[in-house]
Amino acid sequence: MEAKKVTEEEEESWRREIVTSVMRLVSTRLPQTDLISLLLVSPWLYRTLISYPSIWLNIDLREMTNAGDRLLAALSLPRYRQVKHINLEFAQGVVDSHLKLVKAECPDALLSLECLNLNGCQKISDNGIEAITSICPKLKVFSIYWNVRVTDAGIRHLVKNCRHIIDLNLSGCKSLTDKSMQLVAESYQDLESLNITRCVKITDDGLLQVLQKCSSLQTLNLYALSGFTDKAYKKISLLPDLRFLDLCGAQNLSDEGLGHIAKCNKLESLNLTWCVRITDAGVITIANSCTSLEFLSLFGIVGVTDRCLETLSQTCSTTLTTLDVNGCIGIKRRSHEELLQMFPRLTCFKVHS
Repeated sequence: MEAKKVTEEEEESWRREIVTSVMRLVSTRLPQTDLISLLLVSPWLYRTLISYPSIWLNIDLREMTNAGDRLLAALSLPRYRQVKHINLEFAQGVVDSHLKLVKAECPDALLSLECLNLNGCQKISDNGIEAITSICPKLKVFSIYWNVRVTDAGIRHLVKNCRHIIDLNLSGCKSLTDKSMQLVAESYQDLESLNITRCVKITDDGLLQVLQKCSSLQTLNLYALSGFTDKAYKKISLLPDLRFLDLCGAQNLSDEGLGHIAKCNKLESLNLTWCVRITDAGVITIANSCTSLEFLSLFGIVGVTDRCLETLSQTCSTTLTTLDVNGCIGIKRRSHEELLQMFPRLTCFKVHS
């Protein structure tokens, strides 16, 4: 009996110490839905998981239905009091009233929030942004891709309420104007990443304000913005730490403008797809200056030839892993075999389809 008692005590100790430690490690790697399911397994497991604040730092409602109600329910629970990341990307059933209720009923729930993803939440307007950002003083990452309801007023609320943004995704917010860029430039001079893809109302003047004041930018996405000119493109040279630059569709970019961009010699990724005015001269300038390039797309540029590839092979052959020259009819050595002879590290030959 004594031996059996000792064995039971050892098992209990093992369960409390070893299993608890294992659960702590495993739970941090589980999807949130699985984590919540584990709460239902047993009272002991429920108490164990609830006691780890570090595994309740994320609320992931991506693509879920009734996401607004789910968000309110989650934030009412004590375990989410230190939440740092909320993902509502393409979630359904999220409207301004939900965000206003969060502010009214859970005003202290988002004091630690650092990342808010509202991508594809097309029913959120300036009013919703005002409500939610007013209770997120530590927010650093804000993403609201593909929202045509948001206007300059929404960005005004954002910069007023959240002073520490370093990553801002406004892709597809087609109602934004140069005023939004002025607000961003004046408020976020430590900004590291900016995406204004298809923000078609923004002009050279708006972009210039950002380029002149946000010198810490490392990522700049200007995809599908054909209205900019060399007046703005030349000032991209003011970004010494720039690593990622997407200029797909920059129809007014010239070799001269690209020559100024080449001063960003830390560039690792450069998308020049459909930059139709570019020739060998511009690409050669990039090749001689940006020797850390890993990604380069020249897709659809008919003015480049094998000459620019020869220079690229001399400066970037050990770094380039992605090179798209499809549609570049002036380049004759375009087969995978020929490209691999010049760039042996290539693993991707086609970015656009």
